[in-house]
Amino acid sequence: MKIRTNATLLAIALIATGMASARAVDELPSVAAEQTGLAVTIYNGDLALIKDARRVRLGNGENRLAWRDVSARIQPETALLRSLDGKRLSLLEQNFDFDLLTPQKMLEKSVGEVVRVIRTQPITGVEITEYATVLAANDGAVLKFSDRVETGIPGRLAFATVPSDLRDRPTLSMLLRTDVAGFGSPREDRELELSYLTGGLTWRADYVAELSAREDSIDLNGWVTLTNTSGAAYHKARLQLVAGEVNRAPPERMKMPMVARALAAEAAPADLREEALFEYHLYTLDRPTTLLDNQTKQVALMSAQKVKVDKEFRLQGGNWYYASQHGDLGAKLKPSVFLTFNNVGNDMGVPLPKGIVRVYKKDAGGRAQFIGEDRIDHTARGEEVRLKLGEAFDITADKRQTDFQKLAPGFNNRGGVIETAYSLEIRNAKTEKATVRVVEPMPGDWQMVQESLPHRKQTAHTAVWDVEVPAEGKTTLTWRVRARY
Repeated sequence: MKIRTNATLLAIALIATGMASARAVDELPSVAAEQTGLAVTIYNGDLALIKDARRVRLGNGENRLAWRDVSARIQPETALLRSLDGKRLSLLEQNFDFDLLTPQKMLEKSVGEVVRVIRTQPITGVEITEYATVLAANDGAVLKFSDRVETGIPGRLAFATVPSDLRDRPTLSMLLRTDVAGFGSPREDRELELSYLTGGLTWRADYVAELSAREDSIDLNGWVTLTNTSGAAYHKARLQLVAGEVNRAPPERMKMPMVARALAAEAAPADLREEALFEYHLYTLDRPTTLLDNQTKQVALMSAQKVKVDKEFRLQGGNWYYASQHGDLGAKLKPSVFLTFNNVGNDMGVPLPKGIVRVYKKDAGGRAQFIGEDRIDHTARGEEVRLKLGEAFDITADKRQTDFQKLAPGFNNRGGVIETAYSLEIRNAKTEKATVRVVEPMPGDWQMVQESLPHRKQTAHTAVWDVEVPAEGKTTLTWRVRARY
């Protein structure tokens, strides 16, 4: 009797163990609604780090976990699942399932299977059902009925079930093993975090500057523009941005076609806290934010009032006309217009991520008008920001070479000692005087022989003049240079 009892208990135990094992490998879905925390760090260059924490109910032993709502552009080789509750967790296998459920995919997965074909009689409205075997689904369907073979889909197709390897959304499925607390132990809630790198999340800095009426200061506002085309939404995420060029090894992965639609979303002003991170700068949004798929959002980066600026008219020359004879070198040349300011003081002095600065100025009616834009690189504290806005309309110049002499021959009739002279007439149609900076690159071993205004040697091969031009008047700058080639 005792032997029978032991045998019976052993059989029951084996059956129970088999049932537990069968249950353990059943797929357990985990969705975004189970999130307990979400952090998104976006880098320059279409790269983001996602940290997705969830409370998941797991059984002891092996579990197959379907982590749904991941990015469609996840880099699966970077995925890392870890336990946040200190309990042991072993990851055995993981698969990224991006074969998404569509009518075409359903048809492709049903090749060789029997499906129902439902047609509606156009006059009576009665539905007629037939059964057919799917022979092919490439560039159209081929269906075999009991008495014929048809191409195309002659009605609606009804499938018995959804193929197990098709997902309605991108999913990372994982086979993992948890600690065994004892035979028959129930499932328990576990705190897990999945981190991974993904594409499809980008950010850039955009700046708006308003130039004062006297053109001696600007009000500068910076915005961060976020764009999400990753195929997933990130609700109430802790957002951080990294400014700087992070080195990345070229990935070897399949490029998935994505459709990018930017839907503008207005964001309330928010402060981004800045700190140093290795050789980069990290900006942290002080509040959680939501980034929907196929959405563009803006959050406030910085704001500074009455930042002192300098306006510069600049005529940039070239070194190509110093070694040979020329006549006129340009008529009605237009100087470029620059605004410069220092990233220090006046609410400035914060590292500025690279981006585009758009400048506006109010007209006589008080309406802001766009007057130009330029792109800036990552700019550290204390560095100068220089913006090219366009070309002057009321200031023009004519340049010509007035003399050319070869004082000594060079080797093989090339180079030698050459002396050249130039005249630059600058005209100002404005009602106030203007200062035009003339920059001339000087080739070879050069020496200024004669000039109508004193120059300064900006670099070893650059001469600079600041030429004052009276209102509605003109000024002529002349210079003679001797150069040894």
